[in-house]
Amino acid sequence: MEFDIVKFLILAVFCFIAAVVDAISGGGGLISLPAYFAVGFPPHMALGTNKLSAFLSTFASAFKFWKAKKVNVEIVSKLFVFSLAGAVLGVKTAVSIDTKYFKPISFGILILVFLYALKNKSLGENNYYRGTTPKTIVLGKIMAFCLGFYDGFLGPGTAAFLMFCLIKIFKLDFSSASGNTKILNLSSNFASLVVFAFLGKLNWVYGISIAIVMTFGAIIGSRLAILKGNKFIKPVFLVVTIVLILKM
Repeated sequence: MEFDIVKFLILAVFCFIAAVVDAISGGGGLISLPAYFAVGFPPHMALGTNKLSAFLSTFASAFKFWKAKKVNVEIVSKLFVFSLAGAVLGVKTAVSIDTKYFKPISFGILILVFLYALKNKSLGENNYYRGTTPKTIVLGKIMAFCLGFYDGFLGPGTAAFLMFCLIKIFKLDFSSASGNTKILNLSSNFASLVVFAFLGKLNWVYGISIAIVMTFGAIIGSRLAILKGNKFIKPVFLVVTIVLILKM
């Protein structure tokens, strides 16, 4: 596909907004992926190019959370490899199994996550993290592998699931959970990106140019999340989750 300035400008607007939303609560793919479809990208090329743009912008927001000390090294260092391994297996599985069997399951879980977060008004508002235990590390590794697999296999709602699980397992608040989610997302996104690149399903010109635009959006979104804190992130998280449910 040849570079077209009109298509680029359309993508730039929507993907910038997607990066802002994704940096705050995840779910940016709800905006950026349909934008690639809308300007005429074939499905697999849209998925691959979107992964490239999203990976680089996620790296930018992860770096902002890291600098703001909203990333728990003790947790992510032990879970990162499991998220990566799960994503590799997920991408490979996606080639041979129809994703329609997983959609009803993720749809149901998303509804439960939304209702639980809505009912428990204090969920994620305070950080009660007091260190890891053998139990929380085991649960965290299982969670990282399963959600890495899900991200590589299907994708929608991964950030919402990650944030919710990090809050429940490690007693983090939304701000810290958001930072750690970005780091774990990097591993699963990287695995998917490598596969799409190997299959030649990337448009590097659009992917990198839109990634630059999305990086600015990611920096703004992560700055908002860090400055505004939990009372800002949680409503955005709930809105993105309900939009995911409606879309699915």
